[in-house]
Amino acid sequence: MIRIQVLGAAGGVTGSCYLVETSRARVLVDFGQFQGPDARGGSNAVLPPALDRINAVVLTHAHLDHSGRLPVLCKNGYRGEIFATAATSDLTDAVLADAAAIQEQDTDAENRRRMRAGLEPLVPLFTRADAECIRARMKDCGYYRQIPVAEGVSVLYREAGHILGATSVEMTVSDGGETKKIVFSGDIGPRGVPILRDPDPPESCDLAFLESTYGDREHPPAQAAIDALIRIVRETIFNKQRVLIPAFAIGRTQMLLYYLGEAVRHGKLPASTPVFLDSPAAMRATMVYRKHEELFDGEAAKLAKTGTFEQSLKNFRIVETATESRSLNESWDPCVIIAGSGMCEGGRIVHHLRHNIWRRGTALVLVGYMGEGTLGRKLGDGAKQVYIFNDPIAVRADVFKLDGFSAHAGRAELIAWPEKLARSRPRIVLTHGDNGPRASLAAGLKERYGIDAELPMRGDVLTLA
Repeated sequence: MIRIQVLGAAGGVTGSCYLVETSRARVLVDFGQFQGPDARGGSNAVLPPALDRINAVVLTHAHLDHSGRLPVLCKNGYRGEIFATAATSDLTDAVLADAAAIQEQDTDAENRRRMRAGLEPLVPLFTRADAECIRARMKDCGYYRQIPVAEGVSVLYREAGHILGATSVEMTVSDGGETKKIVFSGDIGPRGVPILRDPDPPESCDLAFLESTYGDREHPPAQAAIDALIRIVRETIFNKQRVLIPAFAIGRTQMLLYYLGEAVRHGKLPASTPVFLDSPAAMRATMVYRKHEELFDGEAAKLAKTGTFEQSLKNFRIVETATESRSLNESWDPCVIIAGSGMCEGGRIVHHLRHNIWRRGTALVLVGYMGEGTLGRKLGDGAKQVYIFNDPIAVRADVFKLDGFSAHAGRAELIAWPEKLARSRPRIVLTHGDNGPRASLAAGLKERYGIDAELPMRGDVLTLA
């Protein structure tokens, strides 16, 4: 009997993790961080059951909500391999280094307050040393090849179109004379976005885990969001104010730079527009994107060959150190600042928000999904005051929500994704979505394919006999 326990991202969009068990093997698929309310109560420190008997980890992609607890795994004794595409390995290295630095800095700041209050100090979830150990465990894999990961378990990576290196996983599992195919969609990207290749769904399986982040809604047309972004940047800079864009280090940041460069190439923005990339992880991720141009779509590959990516934004600067980041907030010069993290839950964007959102004329542009309970969600929902580092901050900035930049497929594309799979009448399980979007997507799948999707919660176990 094959058992799959859902250990995260069920009824929510963070903490992605599945434990696949047979009589001969135990394999984790993803081990991501919880964010927002799901991170409370020490969820990120919880280990999978019987860690010492886990044979392998299979990683779909590098985003923190899929990879962000790997250092916790390793610092508690995991010594097996972590299978991923080469681009995912490189990006995970960048993401975890940045996350560890944030963990250490935030814990140091909190411990100074706790010391003054006479409280015991905290320890970070993981350190930079813990994060550095992950690279030695990574096993780089190619696309569209059967790769053995444990006894009786092999995986094949397919293009997911979400970020560079992101995959859907076809897992073939043999146990007790039975062979079953389990599909983990990972995060599915929309079709036709720049830089990335389109998603490539599998054709058959016995059980499919399908993400449902946007299961209840469509994204506005991408061009409308691009036009709005360029208009906001042009008008805000003209008025000598600042544009703040919280963005995930991987995928969203590179897409934004692409669109800003495209606006310059078409004369919609002056090449001298000051653009600062203030995220060590995004800086490293951008270097990884350049390293893996073989994964670009046709148009991006053409631009990369001619060097047009680098030449478009004449006043583009990468902010490398914390000191340089702080100096940005000592000046009120007009500029665009792209900084992590995407949901405003940590990273350098939080400092820029603290120093700028109380100023009238500042433009805060939210370009992605904001999980429930996050600072980004509160700002997007129109909060007039927020707390940052325990200080009350008035929100006088103009807040814009532009959904067209999402790296996730919208409802129609999610419903279409299992079209080939549906011919084999698999079980479809919806994860990586809040309960409302999951229920809506389940209704859409029922109407389209006549399949009743399952909606497990964290800790639930599914079996295949």
